[in-house]
Amino acid sequence: QVQLVESGGGLVQAGGSLRLSCQGSGRTFSSYHMAWFRQAPGKEREFVAAITWRGGSTEYADSVKGRFTISRDNAKNTVYLQMNSLKSDDTAVYYCAAEFYRGRWPPVEGLDYWGQGTQVTVSS
Repeated sequence: QVQLVESGGGLVQAGGSLRLSCQGSGRTFSSYHMAWFRQAPGKEREFVAAITWRGGSTEYADSVKGRFTISRDNAKNTVYLQMNSLKSDDTAVYYCAAEFYRGRWPPVEGLDYWGQGTQVTVSS
C-alpha cells in the first residue's frame, strides 16, 4: 500500500503563487506515475497534471498549461505542483494520486492511491 499526504495549500491573492507537496510512503515511490487533481465546490473532480514514474514526461490540463508545473524527487518520495499566476477559478481542494507505472498514461482515470487533499483558496 502507498500512503500519500498533501501539504502547502493556503490562501493567496490572484496572480500569486503556491507550491504543493505530496509525500509518499509504503511501496517503492518511483514505481508510480503521479498526478494532481482538484475539486471545486459544486464541480466534479478534474485532472490537473501528471508525471511519469521517472519524471521524463508530463501532462497538463489545458486550463493550467503555462501556469502550473509538476515535478518529482524520487529520493525524497515527493511530488510537487508549482502554481503560478493563480486565478480565482483555481480555488479547490487539490489531491495527489498514484498509478503503478504499468498502468495507463496519462493516468486520468482509475488511479490506485489518493491523498486526503489540501485546500487552495485564491482571492481577488
